[in-house]
This record gives sequence, C-alpha cells and structure tokens, in this order.
Amino acid sequence: MKTEILQKLKSNPRLWELIEKREKFSWTMAIIMLIVYYAFILTIAFDPSLLGKPLSENMVTTVGIPVGIGVIVFAFILTGIYVNKANKEFDVITKELHDSVKDEL
Repeated sequence: MKTEILQKLKSNPRLWELIEKREKFSWTMAIIMLIVYYAFILTIAFDPSLLGKPLSENMVTTVGIPVGIGVIVFAFILTGIYVNKANKEFDVITKELHDSVKDEL
C-alpha cells in the first residue's frame, strides 16, 4: 500500500514542481547570504581599516560593529522571507499532495 502511495506521488507533476521551486529558492537564498557574509569577511581580511574607523570622532564604536550586526539581521530577514514563501506557496502544494493521497493512507 505504501508503495502505491509513493508511486502516485512520484507521478504527480505538482511534487516535481514543489521540489524544483523549493530547491531553486533555497539555493538562491543561500547564495545571497554567502555573498553578503563573504563580502564582510573579505573586507575584514583585505581592508580592515575600513571597518576599523570610528563612527564619528570621540566614539569608540567602529563601523564594523553596525555592519556586523547588519549581516546578522540580514540573515534573519532572509529566514523570514523563506518562511513566508514556504507558508504561502510550498505548504499549499504540500497540502494538495497530501490531499491527493489522503484516501489511501
């Protein structure tokens, strides 16, 4: 019986649509995050004085602190974007797939 359900799901084009969309979106988000993160790390490696400048005269806090916090906040924003898309699009397709085999469960 489980083999029949699996075969039915595998033959459903919505499953492959879900897999393709989710993979493409996940890779896009990962690449964006890696670009931001490595840009920050490479700036530290090759021009540390840029991030080491004080925000203004008589301040101890450097430019690197808000930029580093920005990288972390950016990661949270990307996570929120992924969760939003997952809830609005990926979960809808998943529910359709579940409903298509519900009678056989």
